[in-house]
Amino acid sequence: MADFNLTPSDTSTFFLVGIPGLEFAHLWISIPFATCYIVGLFANSSILFVVRKEQTLHKPMYLLICMLALTDIGMSTSVMPKTLSIFWFNLNGITLDGCLAQMFFFQAISIVHSAILVTMAFDRYVAICNPLRYPTILTNARTAKLGLVGVFRAILFFLPLPLLLRRLPFCDNRIIHHTFCDHMAVAKLSCGDITINRIYGMVLALFIIGCDLMLIGLSYGLIIRALFRISSKKAHQKALNTCTAHILVILMSYPPGLFASLSYRFSQGVAPHVHIIFSNIYFVTPPMFNPIVYGVNTKELREKLVKYICRM
Repeated sequence: MADFNLTPSDTSTFFLVGIPGLEFAHLWISIPFATCYIVGLFANSSILFVVRKEQTLHKPMYLLICMLALTDIGMSTSVMPKTLSIFWFNLNGITLDGCLAQMFFFQAISIVHSAILVTMAFDRYVAICNPLRYPTILTNARTAKLGLVGVFRAILFFLPLPLLLRRLPFCDNRIIHHTFCDHMAVAKLSCGDITINRIYGMVLALFIIGCDLMLIGLSYGLIIRALFRISSKKAHQKALNTCTAHILVILMSYPPGLFASLSYRFSQGVAPHVHIIFSNIYFVTPPMFNPIVYGVNTKELREKLVKYICRM
């Protein structure tokens, strides 16, 4: 492990170790993470560019896909540049303010991401169960407002986390055994009582994610009930095809996110390097695969993407 010499001038600086025990392999580990990050940036930026250019794609569904692409870029960018700077250049230092800012942004963006997935579930419910009213229920303006509600919710609930950490006294040991400023990784360095931080963080994660998953489950429950009332197998297949991309994105987003959040609180059986690698995977694989999933499963978007790729 790297030897960090802490001096009185380091009172506001934390040191991110990277992946404890695997420092010798940081360069090799960085290759898949950097590749996924770059591919994700390119894929999501391509979707944003194509939807902006094509007037025929200025619809609520594609607006939601653009929102998802923006959160994917934000989530990976809030973590990966610092992680790669540790792997490549051993730039381990980060100020307390920088640490708290990073923590707030990636956690808030991840909750906005979850809110968008809930809105997408509602979008699929309206499209399948009330297709004739879809244009009046989900307009572009209303979809944008739902996105803003998700942003305000994330700020309201997650702003207290860095503020609660800010009030804590920290010990001389300011070495964070992680590649980024995870809430509990920073809280455990405090010499003070972190009970409130621990409880608030856990309740917040379980409450928000739990509510979002419940709403998504409710939407798909209503969709399944509506499908049982339709006798046409062709209609069943068409309806399910419209939900495939959204279901795949949910499966790629929630399980690794919940594991990354809960394993730090119940980490007795999880090796530190496993937890850290899995946490980083959460920040690069969904942003890389989400645009691919929607590009493959959404015919209109796929055709427009192919058109622009062929022009290059």
